[in-house]
Amino acid sequence: MKPAAFDYAVPSTVPEAVEVLGAARGKAQVLAGGQSLLLEMRLQRVRPELVVDINRVAGLDRMDTDGDTLRVGALVRHDAFESARSVPGPLGALFARAVVNIAHPPIRSRGTMVGSFAWAHPASEWCAIGAALDAGIELHSLEGGRTVAARDYFHGPHQSARRPGELLTAVRFPLLDDDTGVGFTEHRRTHFCFAQVAVAATLTVRDGVIGEARIGLANCADRPVRALAAERALIGAEATAPVDGYRLPGGHPFARAGRIAAERDAAPVAEPYADVEYKRHVIAVLVARTLCQAALDQRSRAAGSEGGHA
Repeated sequence: MKPAAFDYAVPSTVPEAVEVLGAARGKAQVLAGGQSLLLEMRLQRVRPELVVDINRVAGLDRMDTDGDTLRVGALVRHDAFESARSVPGPLGALFARAVVNIAHPPIRSRGTMVGSFAWAHPASEWCAIGAALDAGIELHSLEGGRTVAARDYFHGPHQSARRPGELLTAVRFPLLDDDTGVGFTEHRRTHFCFAQVAVAATLTVRDGVIGEARIGLANCADRPVRALAAERALIGAEATAPVDGYRLPGGHPFARAGRIAAERDAAPVAEPYADVEYKRHVIAVLVARTLCQAALDQRSRAAGSEGGHA
C-alpha cells in the first residue's frame, strides 16, 4: 500500500512548527525519526492531511544537563544512548541497557527517544523508564509551553495528554545519584518483536537497606506504568541479591515485589502467544530479575567508589 496524499511542511524554528500545527486543527502529524509514523501511513492506518517535518528545527538535536536534570531534545536519536558515557552517572547506564532492546541499528540511528513519548506505545522501553523516573514531557503550542509529568501523560495505547496542535520538544529526566543501582530486562518472542514485558528499575541503597526504589513496566497494561505498590514493599528491605544468577527464594524482597507488581500494579492485556496469566508470571519474574540486576549494579558502584578512595 501507499500513503494517502498529504501536504508537507518543513519549519526551521519551534514557533514556526507550532504555528503550522495550530493551523492544521489536529489533522497533522509530526515527523522526527518517522520509524513508526511512516509505517502507519504506508498501511493507511494513519492518514494525516499534513506532515510537519521538524528535522531542520534548530536546537532540537541537543541533549543538556541542567543541575540535577537531563533534557533530551526531540531530535536526539536512539543510538546516542548506546554508550553509558553519553549521560552522566547511573542514568547513562540505564539508558544503555535499555536502548539495545529497541529494534535494530538502522532504526536506532534514525528513530528518536522523544518520538517514543509522542507515539505513546504501551511497549516502549523509553516510556517505561519515563514512568519509573516520572520524567517531565515538554509541550509547546500557540498558547505557550507546559510540562506534563509522566504519571499524568500516558492515557492509553497511543493516547496521551498531548493536545492537537502541540509539539513535543523535549523530555526531562532526573539524574540519578551515584549510589543508585540500575537494571533493565525485557522478554519478547524474537529479537525484532515488541516487548511482551519490559521492566526498568533503580535502587538507592544506604548501609545495605533500600531507601528508594523505582520500577517502570512496559506492555503490562494499556500504557506504561510505575509499579508503586511494589516500590513501597521494597522500602526498608535489605538489598541482597544472588552473586550468580537470579534464583531467589519466594520470601526474598525482590521476589515478593515481583508478585506485587504482577498482581497489583500491572493490568496486562492478552495478546497472541501471551495470555494474561502468562504475562503476570513473566512480570513477576522480570521485576525480581531486574531488581537483582539493580542491586548487583549498586554493589559494583559502591565497591568502585570505595576503591577510588583507597
